[in-house]
Amino acid sequence: MSDSDPHADDVAQYLRDNPHFFQSHLDLLATITVPHPHGGRAISLQERQLEVLREKLRAHELRLAELLRIGEENDAIAKKLQRWTRQLLLATEPAQLPDIVVDGLHGIFSVPQVAMRIWGLRDAYSGLECARPVPVDVITLANSMKQPFCGRNSDFQAATWLPEGGADTRSIALLPLRKGVDPNAYGLIVLGSADPDRFASGMGTAFLERIGDTASAALSRLVE
Repeated sequence: MSDSDPHADDVAQYLRDNPHFFQSHLDLLATITVPHPHGGRAISLQERQLEVLREKLRAHELRLAELLRIGEENDAIAKKLQRWTRQLLLATEPAQLPDIVVDGLHGIFSVPQVAMRIWGLRDAYSGLECARPVPVDVITLANSMKQPFCGRNSDFQAATWLPEGGADTRSIALLPLRKGVDPNAYGLIVLGSADPDRFASGMGTAFLERIGDTASAALSRLVE
């Protein structure tokens, strides 16, 4: 009987519907052989079942190892986020916050390129580095963003804020800053890397959203 034999499906269905069939036909079970999946020799049906179970176990072990790896990575990122947030909370002067945000992203999160601009600052903070002029197009882009952007650097204007004007920036992440539920942004954080896959378009943005939310809450003290 070949795989294309229409009766093969009937036999398979019968065995599925009668799982105790081989218990009453043990002599038949002992004589059935099937090809070995990795060789030409024949093995018993019981041996093949054991091989299938081993393959499933190996697949489960690989999946478990992958889940453990992801869990460890997420735990490490969460610890970094906690450490960075603590630094922001310990700041005694609001004017220190922009440097804490940028330096933390550099040092704690190991982001190679970081820049930030804030508009609508209070007069007392208008002399900060982050208060440099921002093109209207960038403000419009920030206002339109509902979540962080990750992807290739397609000559974003904001990339020019990065070191060397973003000349070697191949991938980029843009994090809008918002005050509470205000739909309009008051600033933008730019993360860059020479690695085109560091901020790939398909990557998750959950932790970037947390970073953006935390920075937004801390830096809101500087704006009107």
